Amino acid sequence: MIDVIRLLPDSVANQIAAGEVIQRPASLIKELVENAIDAEAHEVHVLVMDAGKTSVQVIDDGKGMSEMDSRMAFERHATSKIKEAADLFNLHTMGFRGEALASIAAVAEVELKTRMEDEELGTRLVIAGSKVLVQETTACPKGSSFTVKNLFYNVPARRKFLKSNATELSNIMTEFERIVLVHPDVAFSLYSNGSEVFNLPASNIHQRILAVFGKRLDQQLLPVEVHTSLAHISGFVSKPEFAHKKGNHQYFFANGRYMRHPYFHKAVMDAYEQLIPTGEQVSYFLYFEVDPANIDVNIHPTKAEIKFENEQSIWQILAAAVKEALGKFNAIPSIDFDVTDMPDELPVFNPANRNAAPPKVNVNPHFNPFESQSKSEYHRQSNDDQWEKLYQGMQSYKQTERPAVDDFLTEVPKESSQESADNLLEVTERASSLMQYKGRYILTSVKSGLMLIDQHRAHVRVLFEQFMRQVKQGKSASQGLLFPEMLQLSPSEAAMLEGILTDLSAVGFELTSLGGGSYAINGVPAGIEGLDPVELVRSMLHTAMEKGNDVKEEVQQAIALTLANASAIVYGQVLSTEEMTDLVDRLFALATPAYTPDGHPVLTTISDEEISKMFK
Repeated sequence: MIDVIRLLPDSVANQIAAGEVIQRPASLIKELVENAIDAEAHEVHVLVMDAGKTSVQVIDDGKGMSEMDSRMAFERHATSKIKEAADLFNLHTMGFRGEALASIAAVAEVELKTRMEDEELGTRLVIAGSKVLVQETTACPKGSSFTVKNLFYNVPARRKFLKSNATELSNIMTEFERIVLVHPDVAFSLYSNGSEVFNLPASNIHQRILAVFGKRLDQQLLPVEVHTSLAHISGFVSKPEFAHKKGNHQYFFANGRYMRHPYFHKAVMDAYEQLIPTGEQVSYFLYFEVDPANIDVNIHPTKAEIKFENEQSIWQILAAAVKEALGKFNAIPSIDFDVTDMPDELPVFNPANRNAAPPKVNVNPHFNPFESQSKSEYHRQSNDDQWEKLYQGMQSYKQTERPAVDDFLTEVPKESSQESADNLLEVTERASSLMQYKGRYILTSVKSGLMLIDQHRAHVRVLFEQFMRQVKQGKSASQGLLFPEMLQLSPSEAAMLEGILTDLSAVGFELTSLGGGSYAINGVPAGIEGLDPVELVRSMLHTAMEKGNDVKEEVQQAIALTLANASAIVYGQVLSTEEMTDLVDRLFALATPAYTPDGHPVLTTISDEEISKMFK
């Protein structure tokens, strides 16, 4: 019998592990920066070239490593964080499994320079494809410097699936933001192709949030703070009036670690019930401090999900804390009654000046409304005389002088008259068959029964096709703004915007970069009057970010759909017969009129048989 089971070589095992831990350049940033934080660094600098595809460098001023430790760190499951299984439930560090460096070295070229504070010289190590190429003594500053080049150079299939530079850079900044938001006491910087993207000095949580996402967020935030035996929850939630469908910042952190938690997200949203419209979201930055023995951070390859032992109890604590924050906000008046800011010219009330003279009324004591010939009646009769003079001469226009209707008809050829009559009859019959129901649906009769058309979705379907044609042709009418609108974006939003500027220009937007994440909107597509261009661009931007890829067709569709949803007629808008006829004609001229681009039904039909059954 032939044996078929064998042990994988370490290099192959490391490449398989890298498939879970290292998915894209952003994964490098996460693992290397978390290692720097575990090394008690006070400053961390990240430098990327070509969105991390060419190189990623992370420099820190932490404790550094000895020559032996620097070599052992690249072995799989080599870690200084745990010694036994029980240590998994008493973790206070970011990394602990010892997979990151081994996985990175398996799929990239890595250079490490590191030195401990009490050592005169450090160590330089070069590894490629899990093979040590160089290990030597070198002069270097205290701390560690990791340089990772040519990610996935030996796994072409993985490298082929990397996205565009704009998408990968956006992913890097998203991962970077998650780390810096939970470590405000550490100074961070991020450079892309030599240009500074972030420069964040050490600060507190509130200042770090504003430094990352902009000071405009300050007016939206409400503080949250609650202490219990199960958990300490702190952070900020946004005010209800700043809720939006897209573009909200939602972050949970547990014991200094970013996490996704749909169950806790529902607790936050339940606190906003009946305060925000259905389907809209709010921003929040919430930090949980719990006993490490009561959570499990080892349930996800990238440690993005955490299991809590007392989830239901913490859910109730979180919901109550958010409701309390909203209650305090609603109880505080928004007007400042600081009298010291009042101008000195305001008059002061003086009780001595309370006596005021009554107003004088002039009347005519000789006026008698019962006299037969009052002055008002005289004026009325005089006005009647004036109106009679106005119509003088009209009697000369005799009925016999008016042209007969038949005179007009004889001037039109018989064939043309018959064609016009047929067209008029067709339009009249069609118009009479269209009816609007409750400002939401258009009803019309068809051969099989009664058709109901959702007027908003029908218009979305029509506008989507129109905007898609404009995007592909690159021809769209743009309407200049008299006063340009200012758009302020975070670094991650600005990076994504650069990737879709061409498509935005194709539909009619004119944007000019002012530097520092600021853009001027100088023009918008014609026909979207009344819409907020800033919110519209921001919505399209976040729709593109949610796609998470650089497939041009999908990004174009996302832009066209967002614009169509914003520009379409709203529910409750009363349509004339001509408007309904035009909308129905344009809808059925499309190849796929039955569904919106995102899959919602546009129309439905009630058959004659179903209608007949209703009356039996």
